[in-house]
Amino acid sequence: MGRLVYVVGASGAGKDSVMTYARARLAEAPVAFAHRYITRPADAGGENHVALGLEEFRQRKAAGCFLLDWESHGRCYGIGREIGLWMDAGLVVVANGSRAYLGEARRRIPGLLAVEIRADEAVLAERLARRGRETVADIGARLERTRQLPHDDADLAVIDNSGPLPIAGDALLALIQATRRSASQAA
Repeated sequence: MGRLVYVVGASGAGKDSVMTYARARLAEAPVAFAHRYITRPADAGGENHVALGLEEFRQRKAAGCFLLDWESHGRCYGIGREIGLWMDAGLVVVANGSRAYLGEARRRIPGLLAVEIRADEAVLAERLARRGRETVADIGARLERTRQLPHDDADLAVIDNSGPLPIAGDALLALIQATRRSASQAA
């Protein structure tokens, strides 16, 4: 049986970059990186995702196509039921999740490994400003929401991505490899 590695982090923490780094180094491994279904245009930048209109997202949700789904920042996000098949096949699955939805994800998928990618607030602010998708007020609101998140979850692996990408990328890579080993020993 495989396992889900559920990666969360504030906008600007570099989840996509860290996951891309690890994915490139796991090309030959039995690891599957899930894509998300998002009500955001395909060319919006950031992660590779399946772009859906709101009505199409709602139809898929009603049909039970998502194993996990949530709303955040005016968008709908879903992770498809296919990841259950991948885990049943013994794969470790890595998915970009939501910290606010973590409790529900844990309830639905027992044994998931929750990983939070963090960065210093100054680094977050600089990255958000550089990508140019939000106003200064929007960035301030995002940073405030990040401050409000609980930071005392003992079952959350934390990776600091304030510095060079290879440091955080190698940390995620090590967690995924350890998860692969433990999943294969449990099988």
